[in-house]
Amino acid sequence: MALQQTVEQTVTGLGYDLVEIERSASGLLRITIDLPWSPEAAGQPPVYVNVEDCEKVTRQLQFALEVDDVDYRRLEVSSPGLDRPLRHEQDFIRFAGEIIDITLKAPLGAAAGGLVSGNRKKFRGTLERVEAEGAAPSWQIVWRDEPAVKPGQKVSKKRIPAPLQVLGFTLDELRDARLAPIVDFKGRASAKEAPSA
Repeated sequence: MALQQTVEQTVTGLGYDLVEIERSASGLLRITIDLPWSPEAAGQPPVYVNVEDCEKVTRQLQFALEVDDVDYRRLEVSSPGLDRPLRHEQDFIRFAGEIIDITLKAPLGAAAGGLVSGNRKKFRGTLERVEAEGAAPSWQIVWRDEPAVKPGQKVSKKRIPAPLQVLGFTLDELRDARLAPIVDFKGRASAKEAPSA
């Protein structure tokens, strides 16, 4: 039985989703799993894969891989992490509204009235679903090319924000798509997001 099929059957049989299989030349077999998601779960607090989940899948995979005589040196089972890859339509539906990083297979060429470099393939922005009447839903990301603000730097309230830019795409045009690994180390809402007393 093929490695992909063995791993997929084992992982889904235990009630998890298979996100990714990576095999390195050194013999490392890395399996990334996630908890199943359905559109009905939208709006509920996210539930994440924990250490016990990874241990359970590891034990079962070791047995299944031994039965199928799969050659590997080390097995590693983990959660998708902050920069989770987005591969299927369902992933995009699940993470609509989140900030993602995408890499196109081919550069844009002339686009956005010269605001975007024609050679550019990588973009970071908010993922949005576009529903047009009579057409299949498609996807876009929205962003501003603002210069990064340095820590402690004051930003003038009179400064005009960079224009919003939008890039529509299909999943076939993507080489890679991932959640943007953005972490707030402050651990509290910013002043404008803080609830009023």
